[in-house]
Amino acid sequence: MTTNQTIEASDKSALRQSALERRDAMPASARAAAVDVVTQRPFPVGIAPGMVVSGYSPMKSEFNPIPLLRKFADAGAKLALPVTPKRGNPLIMRAWAFGDELASGVWGIREPKQESPEVFPDVMLVPLAAFDRAGHRIGYGAGYYDMTIARIRAMKPVVAVGLAFSVQEVAHIPATAFDQQLDLVLTEAETIDFR
Repeated sequence: MTTNQTIEASDKSALRQSALERRDAMPASARAAAVDVVTQRPFPVGIAPGMVVSGYSPMKSEFNPIPLLRKFADAGAKLALPVTPKRGNPLIMRAWAFGDELASGVWGIREPKQESPEVFPDVMLVPLAAFDRAGHRIGYGAGYYDMTIARIRAMKPVVAVGLAFSVQEVAHIPATAFDQQLDLVLTEAETIDFR
């Protein structure tokens, strides 16, 4: 790691910690109200029947994508959730529908079972720790989403949509060539379009 990479990594770590502290400090009722606001707002991407939309199983105080996923399923979308592989590999998006039994994956995250087919989303709902106005995000440090978005973008168009609370915004994230830019970020305060 070069000195610049070390500085960027430590900057990201500090930004991550600060943003997560602000997110964790939000009362559960405020987080739930924010999710409701975003779910009720018109989604900025047309969701046609048969489109594949991937979400995630929320951990701790993360923005809960489940109400949005239900809205998309009601519109005829096919859903997917990530399966976390060994570190250094992209996520595997597997087909999932409401009512499907989930397995316990890495860190106890609920994920589709191995027999669920791999799919390639048209729209990805992306969790994050922090975001900026340039469409950069900080995740949890393993790079899973950056690898996954890059892999799918190499195959087909995909819209990467970060889900966050407004308190997770930071002024600037030091981005590298490895980092994948988001197309949109949705918060309770606004829809931010980077396209």
